[in-house]
Amino acid sequence: MNISKINLVNFRNYSKLSINLGQNMNIFIGNNAQGKTNILESIMFLALTKSPRVFNESDLIKYGLSKAIVKGKVKDNNSIREMEISLEKGKKSLSINKTPIKKLSSYISNLIIISFTPDDLNIIKSSPSIRRNVLNVQISQLSKVYLNTYNEYNKLLKVRNEYLKVLFTNSIADKNYFDVITEKLIEKAVIIYQIRKEYIDMINLSITDIYDDIDNSKAKISMKYEPNVEILDYDTNKLSDTLKNIFKTNYRKELNSGVTLFGPHRDDFSFYLDEKNLKIYGSQGQQKLAVLAYKLSEVPIFIDKCNSTPVLLFDDIFSELDIKKRNGVLKYVQRNIQTIITTTDLKNIQKKYLKEAFIFEVKEGKIIRK
Repeated sequence: MNISKINLVNFRNYSKLSINLGQNMNIFIGNNAQGKTNILESIMFLALTKSPRVFNESDLIKYGLSKAIVKGKVKDNNSIREMEISLEKGKKSLSINKTPIKKLSSYISNLIIISFTPDDLNIIKSSPSIRRNVLNVQISQLSKVYLNTYNEYNKLLKVRNEYLKVLFTNSIADKNYFDVITEKLIEKAVIIYQIRKEYIDMINLSITDIYDDIDNSKAKISMKYEPNVEILDYDTNKLSDTLKNIFKTNYRKELNSGVTLFGPHRDDFSFYLDEKNLKIYGSQGQQKLAVLAYKLSEVPIFIDKCNSTPVLLFDDIFSELDIKKRNGVLKYVQRNIQTIITTTDLKNIQKKYLKEAFIFEVKEGKIIRK
């Protein structure tokens, strides 16, 4: 899979932009605050329908204007599709090949990405909610079932939380209705737990080898899934029974708190290096490398599950890495994977990787192919 062309209209600092990208390495070079990251952000937005950099999506529209458009031509095996997102006055419209798309699950995964940003290198030190979001974004690209189930779970969770408050203040409220909501919530939770566990198990198949390839440290690294509840068996029936018992036992506790205290909305995961938790015992360098190895471990998973290579996005992370680790990471972009990199200095990248790369100079919102 690759993006052959990207078009922007009134997106961030770009009034109008059209870029043809190479199938392998693409490098955007320029000083800070020139618009390099905005290019990557537009691709993330096109792929995921949201940006990791903003809470209010109207901030993506060029200042003083009311509408922005992001278009991309995506080549995937033998097919070509034109994806488009239009953002106007808080409304977002999606289309593929000029056909409007209403369901998010019908849009997501038409452009598969794995992104690396300086903020990602702090995933280990961040809050559990940040790590959960990482899981949700990546698994949603892999599985429409997961994306739909997670959205349905959140809707049920909101209803359940609201009804807990009703039950607390109204002694004659219908407890049977609450039990039905809880049962439906458990059905969705079981699926989420199972898919998250499978995903992390797949990551662990290759993360140690990739970590070692980059660092040659001979250390064993792994991700550990940490559900909010103790799960001894991921069998559907057994896990369902476990959750039913937890909710039954803790009903009074949840009633008093007014929120659902148990479930995948409170999950976490950790990285371990030689059985030691990297958040507690790891150096900053080890933590960064663990996140890089994790992201690169997703590549074979996407190839296997989606029958296509993802597009890799590197946003100025090479300035965070020493030469050895840069070269270790770049080994993975020479495997017929389209990679889009931003950097302030080409010295961060070995000359052998530059020979066939498309290089773009970015200056004050203008881009020139070098």
